[in-house]
Amino acid sequence: MISVLGRGASGETGPARIYSAIFRPDEPGAHTCPPVGSPIQDSCGARRQLARHRLAVLDRSMEKITMQKTQPQYTDGTEAPHEPPPSLQMLQLLAGFQISQALYVIAKLDVASQLEDGPIAVAELAARCGARPEMLRRIVRSLAPLGIFHQPNEDMVELTPLGATLSTRRPDSLRDVALYWMETHYLPFSEILHTVHTGEPAAQHYFGKPFFDWIVADPRMAELQNRGMAGLVGGMRDRMFHGYRLPAGDVVADIGGADGTILSRLLASEPARRGILFDLPEILPGARKKIEECGMAERIDVVAGDFFVSVPSADVYVMAAILHDWDDASCVRILESVKESAAPGARLVVIEGVVPPGDEPHATKLIDLTMLALTTGKERDAAEWQELFSSAGFILDRIVPTADDYSFIEAHLGR
Repeated sequence: MISVLGRGASGETGPARIYSAIFRPDEPGAHTCPPVGSPIQDSCGARRQLARHRLAVLDRSMEKITMQKTQPQYTDGTEAPHEPPPSLQMLQLLAGFQISQALYVIAKLDVASQLEDGPIAVAELAARCGARPEMLRRIVRSLAPLGIFHQPNEDMVELTPLGATLSTRRPDSLRDVALYWMETHYLPFSEILHTVHTGEPAAQHYFGKPFFDWIVADPRMAELQNRGMAGLVGGMRDRMFHGYRLPAGDVVADIGGADGTILSRLLASEPARRGILFDLPEILPGARKKIEECGMAERIDVVAGDFFVSVPSADVYVMAAILHDWDDASCVRILESVKESAAPGARLVVIEGVVPPGDEPHATKLIDLTMLALTTGKERDAAEWQELFSSAGFILDRIVPTADDYSFIEAHLGR
């Protein structure tokens, strides 16, 4: 989804603001034609005249829609909230691919970091980032109406709080998330229709192999995945973990723990516990460095392996955003590996989203599209989590919601 923050110059918000930014070229700061006498002035004037005619037709249509006196209603008779016409909302959704790619350019060139010290000229910004000034100016101009940048004039640009989330100088930076999604997710999503027709994950069809096999085959992609996952957790780390304590147990194993960010956070306030970070050997090189940076090298052992084969023995097992990557049968295999190695009385803590019922907005409902396109997995509701645990011999104890869209789902062995 595209989040459009703030108001436009004429007070519009949301899709209406997109309409204003895209379809009103005569507003201040819009493109103007060459001066009279220019060889291309006549043709440009004709194009502007045609554009004005089309805008007049569109504006009349808009007036008919917005002047309707009846409040929209749902089929059950309840009133729907006032909102922009559906066609404009749909335009906003359809434009998502353009926005995400423009944001990728900003992230890849590290534009936001260059603007942390204050506004600078676009030409200077382009020189710092290795970009062509005119091309970068157009990217900035396109993103400014969405609240990513502010332009005091067409030659200057400054960062906004929203744009600052792509700066590497912020603790909640999402730059690595942008790079990870755009360099690993974006192109496979073009094959999602194939998935709907055949059931084969789009990524497997696009890459010719399962998504995670493709990732680990390239050390650069494996390292990017670690950074991207750490970026996702970093943005919600304090909120998500605030007030939560793991079940009792001396040894905590993070299964599929990537770079150790989550395990380090969980153990930081509990010096009596020890940890085991367990993941594929291709994933772990960057993990040792991260654990050292967190000051946890003496307390966390790094162990390589495959959770479909076996896992280390522990008192508490943590799996953060692991099981949603896999179909039910594969999840049962992973949980059986845990069951075979677990110490007596071991507990399981799964950090995942729980899909709410109905039309309630929730991150899991969009994340499920990622699961559909990239993996054989899916997002699950509370009943599905209980059923999955039961089929693997675990009993669901409780679901602890957090300030974010993830929950701590606790279970114990039924034996």
